[in-house]
Amino acid sequence: MPGKAAKITITERQQEILQTLRNAVTAPSRLRQRASLILLAFERRRNDEIAQEVGLAQGPVGLWRRRWACAFDRLIHIECSETRAALRRAIEAVLSDEPRPGAPAKFTPEQVTQILAVACEPPEKSGRPITHWTAHELADEVVTRDIVASISPSQVGRYLREAALQPHKSRYWLNTTEKDPEKFAQQAKAVCDTYLAAPALEKSHGTLTVCVDEMTGMQALERNAPTRPMIAGKRELIEFEYTRNGTLCLIGNFQVTTGELIAPTIGPTRTEADFASHIEQTVALDPEASWVFVMDNLNTHCSETLVKLVAETCGIETELGKKGVDGVLKSVASRQKFLSDLGHRIRFVYTPKHSSWLNQIEVIFGVIMRKVIRRGSFSSVEDLRTKLLNFIEYFNRVFAKPFRWTFTGRPLMKATA
Repeated sequence: MPGKAAKITITERQQEILQTLRNAVTAPSRLRQRASLILLAFERRRNDEIAQEVGLAQGPVGLWRRRWACAFDRLIHIECSETRAALRRAIEAVLSDEPRPGAPAKFTPEQVTQILAVACEPPEKSGRPITHWTAHELADEVVTRDIVASISPSQVGRYLREAALQPHKSRYWLNTTEKDPEKFAQQAKAVCDTYLAAPALEKSHGTLTVCVDEMTGMQALERNAPTRPMIAGKRELIEFEYTRNGTLCLIGNFQVTTGELIAPTIGPTRTEADFASHIEQTVALDPEASWVFVMDNLNTHCSETLVKLVAETCGIETELGKKGVDGVLKSVASRQKFLSDLGHRIRFVYTPKHSSWLNQIEVIFGVIMRKVIRRGSFSSVEDLRTKLLNFIEYFNRVFAKPFRWTFTGRPLMKATA
């Protein structure tokens, strides 16, 4: 006669975690199955009913019920003393198969460590004219070095996965050329302070804060065949070959307080005259307002033309001097100092070098690339211009909202202290 089924007790938090595991698409199927089993047992269902519902025999159902009952006190202790993440890991361990003895390890821990050390070395050090390792090449290299007598690429791949090493993947990064860390931190903080102060400045003084930059080299590529739409089981198919019909540059403005793209300029070039004209066109939206523009250190962003425009628009009668000789126009530094003057109705805040991530409009440029350019087909530059303007109008109507900016520059300042 079969024994009595183990009684299942579950706390509210444990039940939430079990439900999450049961519904998790990425979780192993066995884990989802066993989470469902425990939840059904908690509902006082009989083993035969549970077995039929989860697709197991009655024996394994009883086994997992007993294992949960035996581990319950330990789970309660973890729930009361540790985090939810720790409790989830403990529940997953209870519902996982116990380690099986299997065959003895073929390689010692020292050999595995040496294999991983080779994986972290540049291949050039081993005389191989490649930029990164593959499992096959690593297997060959560790045998060549007599670390092991033989090893398969698949075994090397398993060791790499266990150590979370991915030689085939890389990411770009950019090391700042700013030699003064304190200056870098101060500039970053100035940008962040500008964002945080924007709503109050607009409300109290009518000051408009705008992020501005150029999105260059947008090609009007016309696909040589129509795109085939996706169907069940097949992705959208985009023709590989294309015809180039010219390029455009977008000079965009992102209004910090509303999240809208305002007064875009779209043209074939991005000269200092183009940029100054863009700023003039933007300021013309509200000629009496004060404006703050956040931008990078591109030479056209602190040009002689821009300095003269700001001086004329703000009614500044100071002698500007001569470019490369004296006065405000003498150098990039002197022009930036003038354009950043807090006393001007139109002023500019410059991001540190190589810090485009601080300019909010860069996020919007990424959106434009994904939603308009990358999959688009454009019969001419005018077609590209029209589609860009249509998207900007659509973005302002559907998606526009300000970023919830929380970074204040403090972590950066601590890191440089």
